[in-house]
Amino acid sequence: MPFAKGHGTQNDFVLLADPDAELSLSAERVARICDRRAGIGGDGLLRAARAGALLAAGEIAELPEGIGEEDWFMDYRNADGGAVQMCGNGARVFAHFLRASGLDLRDEHVIGTRAGAKRVRLVAFDEGSAEVSVEMGRVRLGGASAAALPSGEVFSGTAVDVGNPHLVCLAPDLGLAGLAELDLARQPEYDTNVFPEGVNIEFVVPHSPEKATLRVHERGVGETKACGTGSVAVAAVLLAELGSGTGEAVVASPGGEVNVRVGSDGSAVLRGPSVLVARGEFDQRQWKRC
Repeated sequence: MPFAKGHGTQNDFVLLADPDAELSLSAERVARICDRRAGIGGDGLLRAARAGALLAAGEIAELPEGIGEEDWFMDYRNADGGAVQMCGNGARVFAHFLRASGLDLRDEHVIGTRAGAKRVRLVAFDEGSAEVSVEMGRVRLGGASAAALPSGEVFSGTAVDVGNPHLVCLAPDLGLAGLAELDLARQPEYDTNVFPEGVNIEFVVPHSPEKATLRVHERGVGETKACGTGSVAVAAVLLAELGSGTGEAVVASPGGEVNVRVGSDGSAVLRGPSVLVARGEFDQRQWKRC
């Protein structure tokens, strides 16, 4: 049972090639694989399967518009085992993995996700590292909401839909030192009426209309070093509140920097690095115990 390990700005994933969707990936199995002490370890798991095979296996309800049965589908699971609509960092690593594994040799193509079809482009590539852009689709800004930390600190924010739910809390007075001191080890409180399926929460120090630094608590994972969809959400709010609403922004996180471009129609493109750090094989006895 071969696997690969990769990361995009230190948002890390276990990757499995399963073209015919033959693997049984229960939530419990995925959680054990992603366990950093008892498993391989990762913020999530990415399975590369043909869209038609996942449909036949009942893993997806329908083919996304623009995706054929033979197209690759990014079956993304969070570290808790739950299936998730979209992951921007994961999409870059997924495209890199397809190319490095010889599964798809094109520089540009469309992949399926639970948030729809996404066009990926390998701007630069070698076996170990790549620069990848992902057309993320339209970003939808919602209303105001808030998040509260266990310490009692309350941050106001904006709900954002990037194919998955986000709450972007701009905190210009916090400063980088204050941002670093926030306790994100525990789940922040949020309005479950606004986010009934959970939410990714970004705490953000803006530096200008074109640059910001974030920390993020991801649903089903906890704090991660970076979040691709979160970076897109942050850029959209940053440009809307401090800029013209469109343009490019650099979003930094503890794991590195990515570039986000937001167009006049609200569509976004995420560009950033991918690194494949290792390949290996599961011990079959351990796999069966998962």
